[in-house]
Amino acid sequence: MKKLIALDADGVLLDYHHAYRVAWYRAFGVLPEVKDSLAYWPIDRWDVQRIDGEKLDLFRECFDQYFWSTIPALPGAVDACMQLKEAGYELVCVSALPEQFRAARSANIRDCGFPIDHVVATSHESIHFSPKANALKELMPVAFVDDFLPYLRGIPSEVHAALLMREPNGTPNKGEALSHAHSTHIDLPDFANWWLANRL
Repeated sequence: MKKLIALDADGVLLDYHHAYRVAWYRAFGVLPEVKDSLAYWPIDRWDVQRIDGEKLDLFRECFDQYFWSTIPALPGAVDACMQLKEAGYELVCVSALPEQFRAARSANIRDCGFPIDHVVATSHESIHFSPKANALKELMPVAFVDDFLPYLRGIPSEVHAALLMREPNGTPNKGEALSHAHSTHIDLPDFANWWLANRL
């Protein structure tokens, strides 16, 4: 197989928690404080209330081109990608977001300094298997790294499925479905170090 590694974006390359906090500030003029630093979901991490109706619509409007083009890199993620690139791997980002934001995501990744030139945008619609499965069948990377266990379901068995465990409170990364993951890691630097030590 070719030396291609596919990487998710939010929670793997980029700090979605931070971006969610900034989006809340843009919508409501309040920068929320941390409520639970070990929460997997941003709505549980930050001290924010659950909203609906017009407030929810206003918040969703902030998930725009600006949002998807300004998310900061996670600590160590750029260096981890550089390590993999220097070892001869081509990197591609496979992200479950609408096609209309693919260019913004690509620019964001490039501006952060990631050595990634290609971004694939997939839908969220499938309930029976990962919305990234079809893209991964076409790409056939040697490995795919994600932080959301359901997105490993239905991907080609030949692709090494690496799961980043991230924050434990409220995590979906548990139970019998963990059998879909071939390896688990703390973060992308942990994966890169393990992969290069065991796969070169």
